[in-house]
Amino acid sequence: MCWIQDIYSKPKRKATHLLRSSYPRKNNMKPQKNCSILLTEILGFLFLIVRFTSPVEGEVHFYDFVVREKNFTKLCSTKSILVVNDSFPGPEIRVHKGDTVYVNVHNQGYYGFTIHWHGIKQPRNPWSDGPEYITQCPILPGTNFTYEISLSTEEGTLWWHAHSDWTRATVHGAIVILPSVGTTFPFPQPDEDETIIIASWYEGDIKELVDEAMEDGSDLPHSDAYTINGEPGDFCPCSSETTYHRMVDYGKTYLLRIVNANINAEHFFAVAEHNLTVVGLDGAYIKPIDTTYIVISAGQAVDVLLKANQSPGQYYIAARQYSSEDPEVTGFDHANVTAILEYRGNYTYQTSPSFPTTLPMYLDYAAAIKFTSQIKSLATPKDPIDVPLSVTTKMFITVSMNDLTCSHPGCETTKQISSSMNNISWINPTTDVLRAYYRNISGVYTTDFPDQPPSYYNFTEETFVDNIVFTVQGTKVKVLNYNESVQIVFQGTNVMKGSVNHPMHMHGYSFYVVGSGYGNYDDEDDPKGFNFVDPPKVTTFGVPKNGWLAIRFIANNPGVWFWHCHFDRHLSWGMDTAFIVKNGGTAETSIRRPPAYMPPCEPHLDSRIKNSNENIL
Repeated sequence: MCWIQDIYSKPKRKATHLLRSSYPRKNNMKPQKNCSILLTEILGFLFLIVRFTSPVEGEVHFYDFVVREKNFTKLCSTKSILVVNDSFPGPEIRVHKGDTVYVNVHNQGYYGFTIHWHGIKQPRNPWSDGPEYITQCPILPGTNFTYEISLSTEEGTLWWHAHSDWTRATVHGAIVILPSVGTTFPFPQPDEDETIIIASWYEGDIKELVDEAMEDGSDLPHSDAYTINGEPGDFCPCSSETTYHRMVDYGKTYLLRIVNANINAEHFFAVAEHNLTVVGLDGAYIKPIDTTYIVISAGQAVDVLLKANQSPGQYYIAARQYSSEDPEVTGFDHANVTAILEYRGNYTYQTSPSFPTTLPMYLDYAAAIKFTSQIKSLATPKDPIDVPLSVTTKMFITVSMNDLTCSHPGCETTKQISSSMNNISWINPTTDVLRAYYRNISGVYTTDFPDQPPSYYNFTEETFVDNIVFTVQGTKVKVLNYNESVQIVFQGTNVMKGSVNHPMHMHGYSFYVVGSGYGNYDDEDDPKGFNFVDPPKVTTFGVPKNGWLAIRFIANNPGVWFWHCHFDRHLSWGMDTAFIVKNGGTAETSIRRPPAYMPPCEPHLDSRIKNSNENIL
């Protein structure tokens, strides 16, 4: 159990120095070699041939991801987890805007999975987007699959992660996208940069725990600690010797690339006695925000400038969960995860680093709103916006917690926890939707996802009425014509007293957040306050607790694209759907042909315990 830290109690610790490489670094990591990596080398050779026969923008990079189980020791115990290239978090991809990346993923684990390149639009190439049973079937054990990641307008920090069940808890890493060669940041050049990945740690076998809960209809697991760059920090047992350090030089400016890879948590983040300037979000730059803390939703990546201008010493980098659940809900992870910012030099420092007094407490709703309300696009000639001023498709989507009738043999009760959008709880097909759409395979999905909820009521009022509480399952998608301008209003609900912030993530697109508010959305008055001047352009953004979020985008990327809440609890329970964006009238506005090989759709493999025919108790 990790300690709940306040500013008056600090654990004693020994100083350790772990040095990170300086900025700028190489654009790509050195691939690890093994006998199965020959395919990547062949791809490289083939690419050299193709490059001389077709125009290519940017550089091309090749990575190998070898995914297998490895033992890690955290919180005084050792367990085996699935990781990439034997590291937690996984390797960083470092490229320039407009580059192309090929990642050959080798599954040496016990079960199938996929990988998603979060925030990368993948123009016309949904085949490499990655969500399981949406654009592909799992990469089976003992096989490999090569993803092609096509960078277009993205610049800043994004990340990659597994997109199968909760495998992303340990299979994830950062994507650093530097400015195009010959261009610069829209802010003063930092001296160095540093990636900070906040993640979840579970003491049990996460795959087994999730499989059990989904089978019997019970609650899904809660984390036992959080980590910064793989380490829980000083306030967790058996952790102070491995707390992550970042060495800094007085007077230098550091670009912190902060990724929230948590499974189910938003986080407040601060650095003791240091001010922060937020300059980017989700692979795009924003108007600078001067602040002493940030709030970062699950799935988001934030770029922050930090000036090392304090007295030489040690300072805690700290994060704690922001809980938007009802105050009566106290079962969330209260652990404070920490790393240490340490100044280089010969000096005497206090026994314990100082803790950030500006870090908001768990339920500080006002602090979260104060921060998110300041996020605006740059909206400059170099970084213009193109938010659609008129729309051809309007959708009003309720996001709710629900119950679902549970009738299969594994159920412990007659109902199970569920979630929905417009009262439809997504259920994965056995063949991926993209394959079915492209090959015209019937019976995999239907195209009747509704534009409106089945009924209107006081969405933000606590309700337990059966016809609202209970949802139905379906594999229903929304079809959009190419170049349609779309407006979606997401309305949070308080069904079963379950209202929380929902970080909604869209694959294949960035979208503009033109408005948000609290209470029930008013279609007459609320649009009068929409921001068409400098709305944030993002890939993940929160629907406020008991409130609404209005977004707009142009459907100009053909393919099948997943939409879901980035809390995996809600995703697993069904708060997701998909868009099918039809082809335009030319080859340049149509889905690319599929690669020669896609993973076959075979029966889904559960945890290794189930695969070994052992009973789960």
